[in-house]
Amino acid sequence: MSVVSETIDWLTDSVNHSGTDGIPHRLVEHLGYTAETIAIAGVIAIPVGLWIGHTGRFRGSAVALTGALRALPTLGLLTALALFVGIGLTAPLIALVVLAVPPLLAGAYAGVESVDRQTIDAARAMGMTELQILRKVEIPLALPIIVGGIRSAVLQVVATATVAAFVGLGGLGRYLIDGQAVSDYAQMAGGSVLVIAMALVLDGVFATLQALATGRQPRKQPSPA
Repeated sequence: MSVVSETIDWLTDSVNHSGTDGIPHRLVEHLGYTAETIAIAGVIAIPVGLWIGHTGRFRGSAVALTGALRALPTLGLLTALALFVGIGLTAPLIALVVLAVPPLLAGAYAGVESVDRQTIDAARAMGMTELQILRKVEIPLALPIIVGGIRSAVLQVVATATVAAFVGLGGLGRYLIDGQAVSDYAQMAGGSVLVIAMALVLDGVFATLQALATGRQPRKQPSPA
């Protein structure tokens, strides 16, 4: 049998759809790692990005930082962290957060920077405070780009969260590691297909959210609260 037919058989075999090693369980684990990573990275990066975009301060440093973080090899970083903090969720979570911060940070400050300065000046002339301008003018107008940054981060984390299996955790990466250990290429290919499918589904979800954010951008002049 070809690898394709063996992969289809593996994906459709009911044995692989139950228990802690089953596909549904591994999908939930993988999605959980992704959601936790994006939540932590978002709390760190998005407020900083909004502040940089609003004030214009430290933009050069932010660009340099995001570039440096993007250059870090995730697997190498994971290995180094695992040596220091030990086996468990902490090391892969830190490595994935480092991966997710650059697109989230860039999306936040680029989105706010893209807002027309005349609109901001008009809001100031109407007596709005800086916080009101950020909350009522800049964030709504920047939302499509911010969501785009989240979309990029989610896709990168989904694709890379397989590294969690290298330190004994679960997720879809287990199929790659366990399959390689016994030369089960159907299991490895099936795991890869599942990662790709999850990435495509999430990309579609965030593409829809981005389109909705674009369609709901405010059209009228801002008014003070």
